[in-house]
Amino acid sequence: MGLEDQVIGVRRMGRQLLMVLLALVTIFSSSTFVLFASGQLLHPLEVTALNAIRGSLNDPQNYLQNWQGNNPCALNWTGVICDSSSDDGYLRVRELRLMNMSLTGTLAPQLGELNYTIYLNFMWNSITGSIPKEIGKMNYLQILMLSGNRISGPLPDELGFLPNLTKFQLDLNQISGPIPKTFGNLEKVQHFHMNNNSFSGQLPMELYNLSALVHLLLDNNNLSGYLPPEYSRMPKLKIMQLNNNNFNGTQIPDSYANISTLLKLTLRNCKLQGPVPDLSTIPGLYYLDLRSNNLTGSVPTNKLANTITTIDLSNNYLSGPIPSSFSGLPRLQRLSLENNNLNGSVPSTIWQSVNFSAEATLTLDFQNNSLSDISSLLAPPVNVSVRLQGNPVCTSTDALTNLIQFCGTPTTDAESPKISNGSVEGGCKPQSCPGSGGYEYFPAATLPCFCAAPFGVGLRLRSPSISDFRPYRDYFNNYMTGNLSIESYQLLVDSFQWEEGPRLRLQLKLFPPQNETDFNLSETQRIQNMFFNFKITGDNIFGPYDLLNFTLRGNAVIFNPSGKGGGNNASKVGIILGAVSCAIALAVGIVVVWHLKRRSKQQQVSGGRKPTPKIGLKIEGVKEFGFEELEKATSGFNGSTQIGQGGYGKVYKGVLGDGTTVVAIKRARQGSLTSEKEFFTEIELLSRLHHRNLVSLLGYCDEKGEQMLVYEYMPNGSIHDLLCGRHEKAASLGTRLTIALGAAKGILYLHAEADPPIIHRDIKANNILLDSKLTPKVSDFGISRLVPKTTDDETDDGYGSYGESSSAPISTAVKGTPGYVDPEYFRSHKLTEKSDVYSMGIVLLELVSGMQPISHGKNIVREVSLAWETGMMESIVDRRLGPSYPRGCAYRFMGLGLRCSHDDPKARPTMSEVVRELEDLCSSMTSSDGQLEEGDVAGGKWSYGSAPAMRSGNYRGGDSGGGGTLTFVSSASAGGGFPDRGSDLVSGVIPTIRPR
Repeated sequence: MGLEDQVIGVRRMGRQLLMVLLALVTIFSSSTFVLFASGQLLHPLEVTALNAIRGSLNDPQNYLQNWQGNNPCALNWTGVICDSSSDDGYLRVRELRLMNMSLTGTLAPQLGELNYTIYLNFMWNSITGSIPKEIGKMNYLQILMLSGNRISGPLPDELGFLPNLTKFQLDLNQISGPIPKTFGNLEKVQHFHMNNNSFSGQLPMELYNLSALVHLLLDNNNLSGYLPPEYSRMPKLKIMQLNNNNFNGTQIPDSYANISTLLKLTLRNCKLQGPVPDLSTIPGLYYLDLRSNNLTGSVPTNKLANTITTIDLSNNYLSGPIPSSFSGLPRLQRLSLENNNLNGSVPSTIWQSVNFSAEATLTLDFQNNSLSDISSLLAPPVNVSVRLQGNPVCTSTDALTNLIQFCGTPTTDAESPKISNGSVEGGCKPQSCPGSGGYEYFPAATLPCFCAAPFGVGLRLRSPSISDFRPYRDYFNNYMTGNLSIESYQLLVDSFQWEEGPRLRLQLKLFPPQNETDFNLSETQRIQNMFFNFKITGDNIFGPYDLLNFTLRGNAVIFNPSGKGGGNNASKVGIILGAVSCAIALAVGIVVVWHLKRRSKQQQVSGGRKPTPKIGLKIEGVKEFGFEELEKATSGFNGSTQIGQGGYGKVYKGVLGDGTTVVAIKRARQGSLTSEKEFFTEIELLSRLHHRNLVSLLGYCDEKGEQMLVYEYMPNGSIHDLLCGRHEKAASLGTRLTIALGAAKGILYLHAEADPPIIHRDIKANNILLDSKLTPKVSDFGISRLVPKTTDDETDDGYGSYGESSSAPISTAVKGTPGYVDPEYFRSHKLTEKSDVYSMGIVLLELVSGMQPISHGKNIVREVSLAWETGMMESIVDRRLGPSYPRGCAYRFMGLGLRCSHDDPKARPTMSEVVRELEDLCSSMTSSDGQLEEGDVAGGKWSYGSAPAMRSGNYRGGDSGGGGTLTFVSSASAGGGFPDRGSDLVSGVIPTIRPR
């Protein structure tokens, strides 16, 4: 076909296309008019119901002033969220959010007309009257939230016939009468929160039918009768909280020891009698509170689960000794046995066998018993508070001098009500922020610090499984930011306070991403909806939560977005579409004609070849997966298979079609150009990198608008997970050194063996994964950079050594994770291998200290450096290493981390030097006691270096043993540089990291 014929063909196609588009515009405009005239309005019955609901409420703050007219969805009535749930062409009310608006009045029976509503929220108002039985007709209702009102009267039986109800929350009202037996029909209910009411009568035995129930909260009522033993049949029950009821004369059923899923059992002040049940068979029990009952007998001697944080058996009639089974409980925070008849000795092993993290505490309250002595007068650590007032041991003349700290007036162990990130802790110079708009100083950001406008979120943890929040702040940060898909530095726990229950009130601040001063509207709404719709997944430690408030810029408290989702704007959209449809069609026609002409020219140039697909990779060992195959492997990307989440997207655990191959599938967020670039980079790099300390890429998927990477599955998570205490081996310094060595070898392979070399650019604890044998594997190469090799005489910057490639710095935009980014790279935008060394240094400091890079305004390098310079290294070592860890190895490990994270890249070692030093450390762990030698430590004169030759020396101060012999580095290496090891270099380092 000639050029003229092709042009004629294109013109003919363009005319035909425009005719088709014109017809579509006519049809579209007509259908839009019909849509607006009769289709996308709220159903008339629901309009009438909403007007009746408004008529029964008083609105002193005028939150509902826009509830006018006959089209709630189009006019965005406050709190009304619509969508097209029905097949009759009408919109339906999907959610009704009227939370915390100071509303009074009553609930209208017409609520029952909202047949398609799934979410009904009237929390934190002052509504009175009773709950209408008509709500029982709302067959689609999933979440019923009426907490914090003044609702009274009995519960209607009809509520027990809501077939889809999952969250039933009526607490903090004045509801009376019995709990209806019909509630045993709520097969899907997971949350049964009815505490702080006036319920009376017997607990219905029928509730054992609630096969999906997770949380049973009925504390602070007037319930009586007995505790139904049948409740042990609930297969998913995690929390049973029945405090402050009147089960007079009732014993705790022995069958409750069979609730294998139970995390928390609180039966405080219920007038219970009989013995304390043996609950040692419950594998994951965190919290046990049987305080202020009439329990008798001895304390069970079987050891409770290692997860236990709180045991409260105080104010009973227990007798006998304190069993030794309370020793060796690694997470124990509080043991309360006061006001009983216990006798014998206080076992000091309770605190001697506990490894404390920096902020962990242990309160042992044994007041007012008959305890005669203590098994050891060895003073407990500062983290431990022992209370012995009111025991014979405190009147013993011989012991009084040694026990004065136990027998004096007890000090309070209440937590500080406020935690705040000040600019002093953050290490950044304070700066003035705009006086309006809600801007404030952002100390957790990486340098330079700046002003940003956060928004506040008020939460109340309804039944946490801990009694001390401080050691779990970092865990909470990771839990919350992971759910919200934000970075850890964006969340600040601004304050926390314990309330009666005990419940924990938290005030959070969420900051926008680095270098952005504000959240955009869509991100604000996304995060709000996560909280509103309870999309924050459950956690065993923190339990269920209440949303108290949102505080946006200008201190405006927002509880309900005015219907920005669903079908609220459908009618407006219909009008607008009718007006712009012609313009859109014309634009589309022009684009298509232009595309056809461009394609014709491309075909002339290429001889009619088809364009190359996005991925033309055919790589040995890397498979191209279909979307359906990965969807099936993850059960439709079910939330239960999700094992991680980050800025790139979500990570799922999957099982391939062969039924045996377990994989990790990283699924990119759709529409992200950054993710697309990282997707191709990862495939390009990992397809040609093979090393036992690099994660293996098994394949990818690039279809249906999806981009996914398939890796080998790493069952032990990451170094970050290990440091969060998810592995028993986390207490071993040897394990941590071995992990550090393997990771360093993987990075050295990238720097020295890859051709061309590679700078990872995002080394961090979360990107070093652990297989079933805790073998570390470096992962996530999405922002890595290739580095052309140069000869040593081309660049004499001191970066190259021991055969490792030496490269000129690369000028590039700064990328990486806050806290791990090389400050020189941040300032100069010059990337070198030493940038990876810096990041690895942070990981080493994490491994030895247990700290995070940035936590509550504290920088790990600054904190460890201060401890080093003052000779207080022991104070910074992770307490989970135990009291007998080899201090010499730990301090050399710490010194190596500080040298790697030196501000000056030239003062940092190369990765080959890091590997060699770690090999030496691992060797000393296995061949000796791991102590350093030579020199006097008094005065804190330590260097960051290491020495192969070791000499004996005396250590004065700092050792818990009160002195003795310790070893440390030779003064020849002082000043931060590695000594010239010359021929002493261990041979064969590079061969140990050859591709497998």
